[in-house]
Amino acid sequence: MTWSEMQPLLSQACWDTLYMVGWSTLIAVVVGLPLGVLLVLTDRGGLLQNAVVNKVIGQIVNIVRSMPFLILMVALMGFTRWIVGTTIGREAAIVPLAIGAIPFFARLVETSVREVDGGLIEAVQSMGGNTWTVVRKVLVPESLPSLISATTTTIIAIIGYSAMAGTVGAGGLGDLAIRYGYQRFEAELMWIIVAILAVTIAIIQFAGDSGSRVLHRRTGKGGEPLRFRVLGGFLPGGPAAVEAAPAKTR
Repeated sequence: MTWSEMQPLLSQACWDTLYMVGWSTLIAVVVGLPLGVLLVLTDRGGLLQNAVVNKVIGQIVNIVRSMPFLILMVALMGFTRWIVGTTIGREAAIVPLAIGAIPFFARLVETSVREVDGGLIEAVQSMGGNTWTVVRKVLVPESLPSLISATTTTIIAIIGYSAMAGTVGAGGLGDLAIRYGYQRFEAELMWIIVAILAVTIAIIQFAGDSGSRVLHRRTGKGGEPLRFRVLGGFLPGGPAAVEAAPAKTR
């Protein structure tokens, strides 16, 4: 196969992979973020402590995470057909990709949110902040560097899932590798696809790590400026009022 023959195939496959990964990541973040935060809030000692809710959500997340992706795709074929009307193609692949990524991302979110300093949460509560305020002003902003890393890890995992989805006709680079690289013994095309995936993952990892480091510096983790910035949003005098606030609230 010549390069002129490969180029249109690779272009379409790259676009299909980008389309699947992009939409799946968006759905995973939109659903997985509140799910991960809810796992923390409903856990023992959490602001919305509820053992039943926490156990039910945790078990559902664990069950979905424990299923190999290929089996998950097959198990969801009926649901996928009901949602998009077909089980073949990039639109159909988004359904199992998103459902497989949601619990994965939710657990990463849970781990990231648990790292937030409990003293900040207590300080905001002592100033009248409710649960939503704590989530919006403390939990999510202060865990943002870790959340960026979690999103990066999730995107890379979804790229791997999308390659496996090619085995059932989902399209993308995985499908191209199987149909041409494996079934037609086009070794050159196979190695080009491997190189594209390797470079793509390296770029995503670099971008995610860079963004996480920048946000980590800006949040001032572990330093006094962080406490000033968070509590300054609740005291009338801003950061200056935090300096004068009683030690108990600091």
